[in-house]
Amino acid sequence: MALRCMCLQATWNYERQQGLGFAWALQPALERLVADRAARLERLAAHTAYFNTQPTLASLAVGATAALEARRAAGEADDASLARVKAALGSSLAALGDRLFWFTLRPVAALGGLLLAVDGRWEGALVLVACYNGLHLGVRVLGVGWGWRRGPAVLDEAFRRRVERLVRGLAVLGCAAVGVLVAMLLVPVAGMRPVVFQAALAAGLGVGFVTAQRARPSPTEWALGVGTLCVLATWFR
Repeated sequence: MALRCMCLQATWNYERQQGLGFAWALQPALERLVADRAARLERLAAHTAYFNTQPTLASLAVGATAALEARRAAGEADDASLARVKAALGSSLAALGDRLFWFTLRPVAALGGLLLAVDGRWEGALVLVACYNGLHLGVRVLGVGWGWRRGPAVLDEAFRRRVERLVRGLAVLGCAAVGVLVAMLLVPVAGMRPVVFQAALAAGLGVGFVTAQRARPSPTEWALGVGTLCVLATWFR
């Protein structure tokens, strides 16, 4: 199930978004919990309904839903309550996951790579990938087990507090990394950069911070912005 969660968005569509991928990830649990094939296919079809959440934390929802299906098979839950809990998990995990992975971990990982790449070291790419995927893949793989053991309580107050502490810690680390990176660019070991270069860099950083206030800028927008800044910096250095 954890491996299937990696392909959650392979069948993403505008009608059901992650619904088909969610059902496919849940299928191994249904095969063990529902012996009758017709009943199993009915449950599988029900889980293809609309579902959308942050892709990494979706593994927690898959595990928790499997736990609810086990309770349903034991006669301790009904279809309506299961659907309500699943919808609540999707929206709550989306709010937590977007802040943690898109708005915090991704920029911090990029800064970690840039601190090495700014000196022309290729290891910066490896640092970026390792910083992001260390947490990202860990949650993807282990999240199903957490959701299975905790059920709907996987999103209790203690879990939310841990996520908030992690977000604050990564934000502080990111601010420190930005300061170090700016210092490395403005005051290199060989001496001061030209004033025009410093002005272009400051303007690029300002535009980047303003853009970052928007919800999930597209990769194309980020690539165009960073590319323009790099061209200006190379032209004026």
